[in-house]
Order: sequence, then structure tokens, then C-alpha cells
Amino acid sequence: MEGVAWFTHKYVMHGFLWSWHKSHHSYHNHALERNDLFALVFSIPAILLFVIGSEFPQFHILIYFAIGITAYGIFYVLFHDILVHQRIKFRYRVKNNYLRRMIHAHYVHHEKRTKEDCEAFGFLYAPKKYDLKQKN
Repeated sequence: MEGVAWFTHKYVMHGFLWSWHKSHHSYHNHALERNDLFALVFSIPAILLFVIGSEFPQFHILIYFAIGITAYGIFYVLFHDILVHQRIKFRYRVKNNYLRRMIHAHYVHHEKRTKEDCEAFGFLYAPKKYDLKQKN
């Protein structure tokens, strides 16, 4: 899933669907952004895989792909929307070094407000160059 997410983020969101994703790179004070449409679009394959896997026994394995996509989506909401961007406000100080590296990589990604010259398109994988300990 991480490879698909990286590719989609770099070549779709920062490519031909930048008109949706740019809302995520812009300051705003409202709860929803156009970028949230991606959640609806990405839920379609999961729903289809659940239906096909449930209705056709020979394709039962597709249910596991649907579970994987759904789990990735849940983790995305919890980590990206809640923990990183604080779309639901709460006080929690991240102590895990890898989670801190992932958050820092995402902040580096957001340093650019345009679709060009961005880096750190991944979500679950953050290279060591984004480790905060190396920055001190």
C-alpha cells in the first residue's frame, strides 16, 4: 500500500489532480478541504472489493485486499488528519522516534505550497534523513 500511496501522492495529487490537493497545502480555517474528496474516491475500490469478494466465492481473497485498503485508510485518518494536522484537537506529545520522523517528513513536504519541488511523498515510510535527532 505504501508504494501505491507514494505514487498516487506524487503523480496524481501533485499531478493532474492538484486542483483538489492544493487545498491541503493552503492555509484555511474550515473543517473540510477539497482534498478530502480523495477519501471518497479511494473508498470505491475497497467497497467494490468487499462486494465482489463477498458475492463471488472464487474471488473471496479480494476481501483481504479490501481490508488492507480500509485499514490503511483508518490509519491515514488517525495519523495524518488527527495526529499530524490536528483536525480533531487533542493534547498528545509524540514520544516515539519513528512517529516523530514521519511527522517531520510530512512537515517538510508541506514547506512547499506548490505542486513542484516537493519531497517526502510517502506516508508510513520516512527515511532517516527526516530524523529529528540528526537535525540537532
